[in-house]
Formats: sequence, structure tokens, C-alpha cells
Amino acid sequence: MSSMRLVRQHPDQLLIGLVSVSDRASSGGYEDQGIPALQTWLDQALVQPSQYVTRLIADDQDLIAATLKNLVDEVGCDLVLTTGGTGPARRDVTPEATLAVATKIMPGFGEQMRQISLQFVPTAILSRQVAVIRETDDHAALIINLPGQPKAIAETLEGLKDKEGKTLVPGIFAAVPYCIDLIGGPYADTHESIVASFRPKSARRSA
Repeated sequence: MSSMRLVRQHPDQLLIGLVSVSDRASSGGYEDQGIPALQTWLDQALVQPSQYVTRLIADDQDLIAATLKNLVDEVGCDLVLTTGGTGPARRDVTPEATLAVATKIMPGFGEQMRQISLQFVPTAILSRQVAVIRETDDHAALIINLPGQPKAIAETLEGLKDKEGKTLVPGIFAAVPYCIDLIGGPYADTHESIVASFRPKSARRSA
């Protein structure tokens, strides 16, 4: 597992870890779709281009936890997004691994993700996604578990809109930039056509 620390190319650049958790994809059984879906969405949503580190790993709790620690503590990611392994099946252990590396739990993210998914399927109540903060002596990162399907990933991140583009149910990414501000990360901004990031007036930069 590489421990090379990323270096920002711009003070406002986010360093993002993308982790796809899947026994079959990690063993070559099928092509992973989670990481490409995440990166495509983030490239469209973020104003300042990000740097990414990707990991495709099996459904193993110790391996997932070690990967999250590596991305935060060694690589220096500000944000880590996981996809897969959040259901009720025996091999679904991503939330347990995420909670094991947490210093703070952020329950609102999981609550909102399930609210979004419930607009589509009643089985959203089976989803166990969590979000946490991991802090070290000189660094902190936000870690969020996301669904496994590309369509659900986009819906969760950007929320639901009507035909005129008005937000019906806010996506979770609207709160991510300000959360990263609060834990000492870079000032990230989003394209409002994808998702409008929210900050209190006192936390906004002047144009």
C-alpha cells in the first residue's frame, strides 16, 4: 500500500481518496464502476480540479480500515469516499471499518443519504452508510460511505431536483466543503448547476 504523501498544486485543491469495496471487482470478476462514477461526478461538481488516489479492495474489515488510515494519515487526503459494502449481508463491513478509524461520527450524512434513497426504493432502510472524521496530530479528513451503484452515487451526492432544476431534497455534498473548512482543510467550491455548496455568510470568501 503506497504511503506517498500528495502535494497540493493549488492552495484550494482537494486531495481525495476514492475506495471501491468489492470482493468480485477486486479479484477481476467484473469491472469496477464505483470509482469512475465518483471521479466523473467530482470533476463536474468541483470548481478547482482535485487530485485523486484510488483503491480497489476486497470486503475485508481490517483491510478497509487500514486503507482508510493510509489515505488519511500517510497520503494526506482531505476527503475519502467509499463505495460498496454497506448493506446487511455478512460480507458488508464497510461501516464497521469506517467507525473503527473514526475520531468523530457525523450521523447527519447517513440520515440524509437514506432520505434521498427512500424517494426511489423502500429498501433504502437497509443501507448502513456512515460518515466520520478521522483526526491525527496535524491533519483531519472527512470519510463518507456511499452507495455502490453509479446512479445512486450521483443522486446521493447532488440530491433530487424538479424539472426546472429546483432542489427538492438536498444532496449530501452541499455540506461537504464547509465541513472540510471546519476541520482545517482547503476552501473547496462547487458549480451550482451540479450542487450548490452551503456556507454561513461569515465563512464565505468575497467574490
